[in-house]
Amino acid sequence: MDSSSLAVLEERITGCRACPRLVAWREEVARTKRAAFADQTYWGRPVPGFGPPDAGLLVIGLAPAAHGGNRTGRMFTGDRSGDVLYAALHAVGLASRPTSVAPGDGLELHRVRVTSPVHCAPPANKPTPQERDTCRPWLVQELRLLRPCLRSVVALGAFGWQSALTALAEAGWTVPRPRPAFGHGARVTLDGLELFGCFHVSQRNTFTGRLTPAMLRDVLRRAAGAAALPVAP
Repeated sequence: MDSSSLAVLEERITGCRACPRLVAWREEVARTKRAAFADQTYWGRPVPGFGPPDAGLLVIGLAPAAHGGNRTGRMFTGDRSGDVLYAALHAVGLASRPTSVAPGDGLELHRVRVTSPVHCAPPANKPTPQERDTCRPWLVQELRLLRPCLRSVVALGAFGWQSALTALAEAGWTVPRPRPAFGHGARVTLDGLELFGCFHVSQRNTFTGRLTPAMLRDVLRRAAGAAALPVAP
């Protein structure tokens, strides 16, 4: 794996201005801020994937949160969804610490990478189909760069699942027709890669118990096992 290629991709993503609605929203949020973060300088740009270039496991979400990734500049960082995800990654031995506060906080992922189909924070957390499709080439290229080491993917939510299947097909994997339906715990084999479905780590799911920490840890353990990554008991 050529890490410089992934670094170049990340740099290109952060300069993207392809979707006018998303550009306007992310920059407006960065100007107005949330009261709790009024003294902070928001990132306010597209948020690239996070994790090492030799990742055997890729977690695909939806999009950065307005006051999470859009504020900190790191995927799933600085919001409650990220708190749940990184706590689970740490619990199964895939992250060096259970929290992700900001770049430079010492967090390291162990052969795991986290990304999303849409790299800008969307209004109401809902990108349009056109915005999803415009952003897809970034995910396709990320998958191609990771392919030499990538053995499993965890798609968070139906949006992540559908986006993952489309991007994997464009990146060269053979995807079944009709395409497999999303479900928590779903598993599909694609050319030496295992795709797992998991409910999204949104507050709606975690606060209501639809997705529990144990359920999330179980999917991550199975995905790590499929990628031959060591996990904590």
